[in-house]
Amino acid sequence: MKEIIAIGGDHAGFTYKERLTDLLKEKGFDLRDFGPFSEDSVDYPDYVHPLCKEVGAKDIRRGIIICGSGNGVAITANKHSHIRAAICWNVELAALARQHNDANILAIPARFVDFELVVQMVEKFLNTDFEGGRHQRRVDKISTCG
Repeated sequence: MKEIIAIGGDHAGFTYKERLTDLLKEKGFDLRDFGPFSEDSVDYPDYVHPLCKEVGAKDIRRGIIICGSGNGVAITANKHSHIRAAICWNVELAALARQHNDANILAIPARFVDFELVVQMVEKFLNTDFEGGRHQRRVDKISTCG
């Protein structure tokens, strides 16, 4: 079975979302596109909350969210206790987000990275495993509040 990747964001990330969707389909992934579906101005929480509800449920283990700065989508995503969204702007951060933090969503700042770098970050994010070990204890503490 092909891995299903959730993808979404806002109007500032729309073009990258569309280009990534095509690229990932070519690489054999199935995509669940949560929108938006045009460059018209939208409110990113309307797309990110439904996406996050699906990541970790059923067959969707990971997601990609894209907005202008990456901040809005990541802040929204991280309101969900089962989500670990990481804003990345280089390949090393994408690798570390997976290796050390078991990030399940990659947040991309579309206005600050070119598309070639986005492709490299996405490939690294999707092909890097969580190291576990000492990092597992830390990840286990993330959703604990109080």
